[in-house]
Amino acid sequence: MTEISGKVVAITGASSGIGEATALSLAGQGARVVLGARRAERLEALADRIRQAGGEAAWIATDVRERTDVSGLVALARERYGQLDVLVSNAGIGRISPLDDLRVEDWEEMIDVNFRSVLYGIAAALPVFRAQGRGHFVNIVSTSGLLILPTQAVYAATKNAVRTLSEGLRVEAGDSLRVTVVSPGMTNTEFADSMTPEMRDRIRARAAVAAMSPDAIASAVAFAIGQPAGVDVSDIVVRPTAKG
Repeated sequence: MTEISGKVVAITGASSGIGEATALSLAGQGARVVLGARRAERLEALADRIRQAGGEAAWIATDVRERTDVSGLVALARERYGQLDVLVSNAGIGRISPLDDLRVEDWEEMIDVNFRSVLYGIAAALPVFRAQGRGHFVNIVSTSGLLILPTQAVYAATKNAVRTLSEGLRVEAGDSLRVTVVSPGMTNTEFADSMTPEMRDRIRARAAVAAMSPDAIASAVAFAIGQPAGVDVSDIVVRPTAKG
């Protein structure tokens, strides 16, 4: 993956799970990673771990619900490294529940974190990519958007909104920008932590028998980023072979 070496990659939701695994994978292949998430202490520890292994990392506390925070992540990449080559929009939450529960505040937060934050990332990074004449958006969505299951209607809708947005971005991108959508199946992350106790227990029980390592998704992201200029890997679906 020599195409990865030297690239500057900003990652949201980088403090754990897929974001953390992606940061470690790309830094190990020579990328300079810029880490964003709300938990500053975990970002600092991750950046230290990367540096101790010989990599380069910067971090900034980032609440992706705030446009200024997402802009700050992109700005840090440019201030520290002079460029931004890839934005990985990974931050997401899955406060799943039956629609009859009317958990409207949870719906609103999923819209803000899962969808609106991706728009903020485009608003921050697209002008930078245009000025550079190159750039790559990598948006992490979900297989929940491919097979709609009970309790996941709103979550799946936010992920499919990102899928549609990404395709629209691709058709407007021209020949110098790349757009990749990665759809993970069940992955061993902290995804269930923000759910109601009943839903959390159900998801954790499924994950115990059918979840992938976050490293599998990180490898897919690295594959897309590592392609030669002029090659756009547009859509990757990664599922566990086990069925929960």
